[in-house]
Amino acid sequence: MEAIHTPVLLEETVRALAPRGEGELMVDATLGEGGHAYAFLSRFPTLRLIGVDADAAIQERARERLAEFGGRVTYYSGWSENFFAGKAANYDTVLIDLGVSLYHYEASGRGFSFLKDEFLDMRIDTSQGKTAAELVASAPQRDLADLIYRYGGERFSRPIAAAICGERKKAPLRSSAVLADLIRGAVPSRYRRGPLHPATRTFQALRIVVNRELELLPPLLESALASLKAGGRMGVISFHSGEDREVKHCFKAAVRNADTENGGLRLLTKKPVTAGAEERRGNPPSRSAKLRVIERMTCSAKAEMTCSAEAEITYSAKAEMGGA
Repeated sequence: MEAIHTPVLLEETVRALAPRGEGELMVDATLGEGGHAYAFLSRFPTLRLIGVDADAAIQERARERLAEFGGRVTYYSGWSENFFAGKAANYDTVLIDLGVSLYHYEASGRGFSFLKDEFLDMRIDTSQGKTAAELVASAPQRDLADLIYRYGGERFSRPIAAAICGERKKAPLRSSAVLADLIRGAVPSRYRRGPLHPATRTFQALRIVVNRELELLPPLLESALASLKAGGRMGVISFHSGEDREVKHCFKAAVRNADTENGGLRLLTKKPVTAGAEERRGNPPSRSAKLRVIERMTCSAKAEMTCSAEAEITYSAKAEMGGA
């Protein structure tokens, strides 16, 4: 199977989350096409992995890609927050890549891309929830403008919402191409000539709301952290400011409130790891990617004061790329 999606920050993620011992168990909580998982399984022969994904179609692609690893891989079909809910400290490593796979834009046929003419679905799990078409058909104009601004950072959210509500009175908005053209016509001409397609931020906002991405992120992070064994590490890759802000605040709060008598938690990235120049050139989605890593300690709080400097991951992508 030829993969469509290229995983971001691959080398940085492998270095940060490499197994610390033999026979460890890792959870790839957003498996996608299995790019990160393939790298870990091929480089660490005793590693076992659980692949989690809510999209049955893309998980089937991952199963095909990872078939060579046989019984070292097991799968869970469903949302990550459901997988981790109520789990004890079972896992050595957890990886959460919050990005949407390029597969969804290029091959899913669900209206994720404003460059295609597809039905406005945008759901990762097509078995539940409202579609984007249903959202734009039912949301009050003010609410629609607010969500486009809040989740997309779109400064022209009000005229865009007004255009959507005006159009839906004539006919249902069901096409990604029609919606993209409508947005283009609703914004000033100078905005159409900018570096981003004028529909970019609105499509992002609709996708986030349809899949409840920011709503479900805090419980996912908390339950995933609770599932780490002593010495275990968790890495989270985010792609927009709302996600990264939530990850940052969650990690800091977890460290602050951790039970230090039982080892506690520590941040292994003072600042998020970002892609180097070479990756940014070759894999455009990596330009906005940020990796943060946290560890559940095995040493006591007192001992941690003397050993933290040795364990902290302080590299940047630039340093790892040889100053590129």
